Amino acid sequence: MSFEEQVNHLARLIRESRYTVVLTGAGISAESGIPTFRGPGGLWEKYRPEELASPEAFHRDPLLVWRWYAWRMRLIRQARPNKAHLLLARLQRDGLIGPIITQNVDGLHQRAGAEDVIELHGNIWRVRCTRCSYSGRLQKPPDDEELPLKCPECGRLLRPGVVWFGEPLPRKAIERAYREAASAELMIVIGTSGAVYPAAELPRITRFKGGHVAVIDPGVTTFEDIADVRIKESAVRTAEALSEKLYNPQVNHKV
Repeated sequence: MSFEEQVNHLARLIRESRYTVVLTGAGISAESGIPTFRGPGGLWEKYRPEELASPEAFHRDPLLVWRWYAWRMRLIRQARPNKAHLLLARLQRDGLIGPIITQNVDGLHQRAGAEDVIELHGNIWRVRCTRCSYSGRLQKPPDDEELPLKCPECGRLLRPGVVWFGEPLPRKAIERAYREAASAELMIVIGTSGAVYPAAELPRITRFKGGHVAVIDPGVTTFEDIADVRIKESAVRTAEALSEKLYNPQVNHKV
């Protein structure tokens, strides 16, 4: 199939599906200038994950870990939602898709206007205490002299509200994600290779339950064997073409 035929097929599935769920990964945010972890030029090429994104690393050197997260926050704050984020938010507002399940912690889906976002790996702007029940949200990246952040209630260390290596996913988030995957007639997977579990199980649940799976990613994924639609293009280019098919009256007759 050509790119146009694949986009036509996806647009038709979206219009015909009674319930569509979206799964996104780092690839969608990479086009907003946020480095990926595993792709070429990703953050993990410069740092080993266990050095910066694990409870052991934080216990060993909380200042180093916080400096790294503050640097990431500055990158994210400068970034803007791209056309793929914006299209998903519009589709959600128009009732064409349901929740967006994301592995990203940057909050770009919400900044684009999406209201129903299931964050499997947490959110980089949230913080929680390592001792008491305090949790909060940062309004801006912390300055170096503020690091490492301390709890305003008990004075112990605050940590980023993200899921680190070796930690379980938030129970409510993953349980809802499983339910949504099982209910979906269509799951659209954008910008994830399927290397991280349990998120990588979700499209297979949709497929097992008889739903369709569409995969948008220029690279190799673990979903090649279950994809009804396989678009090997960037999220932004695909979003531009898909928006034309769904919203431009001059081309709607092709859908």
